[in-house]
Amino acid sequence: MFYQVIQYIKFLLKSSNQHGVHSPFVYNLVTKCFYDKTAYGAYNHLLNYRKSLIENHTKIKVTDLGAGSQAMKQQERSVSEIAKNAGTTHKRAKLLYRLTNYFKPESILELGTSLGIASYAIRLGNPEANITSIEGCPETSKFSKHQLQKHQIENISILNGDFINEIDKISLKNYDLIFFDGNHQKGATLKYFETLLKTATNNSVFIFDDIYWSEEMTEAWEIIKKHPKVTVTIDTFFWGFVFFRKEQETEHFKIRV
Repeated sequence: MFYQVIQYIKFLLKSSNQHGVHSPFVYNLVTKCFYDKTAYGAYNHLLNYRKSLIENHTKIKVTDLGAGSQAMKQQERSVSEIAKNAGTTHKRAKLLYRLTNYFKPESILELGTSLGIASYAIRLGNPEANITSIEGCPETSKFSKHQLQKHQIENISILNGDFINEIDKISLKNYDLIFFDGNHQKGATLKYFETLLKTATNNSVFIFDDIYWSEEMTEAWEIIKKHPKVTVTIDTFFWGFVFFRKEQETEHFKIRV
């Protein structure tokens, strides 16, 4: 936690808003998506979904295949606890909604379903998208499938298994958006990135969650930024965005959201 506080102070000192952006592509993304203040009706659906989780005291036996939770160490956890401490926040869910609404990605991959909050936001952002979400924990995967079906959310295929094993089975296709939200470890993150790099097109976006989770995760982020296929990155502190647009000059931004 101390590491994250120090890094956040550094981020605030170096970051900017749209006024520090000279790339038209990034400027439009920041002003029309990141800073979009529209009160979308989908936000109420996201709040209701989150509320249903916070009010759910069902116990789940959690199998952590990655770095695990920084807030919860016990294996058996209530859905309510997970939603409060480890689930996607409402602010981030709203941003995910705006992102998928803005880019309209047709093929989406999510690594780390958790309770399905992010999956739901992505689905609401583009109802026509084909979404594949991989969850390592069997009980969490089972619960999320049931929960999303209960809310009549379709076009989301939830796979249960080790990320790399499942990725190897599906990485022959191209993805317009990949959300990396699981196993916050340097080696694993870089392995997922390298494996899924071949699925990226010129217009794809990769989003990495918690790039300041630990020193190792920040090191992974810095390595990803320097990859020769990466042209534009945006560091929002909680997420790192990666773009592969060949027509763009290589630039790295720190944007407050």
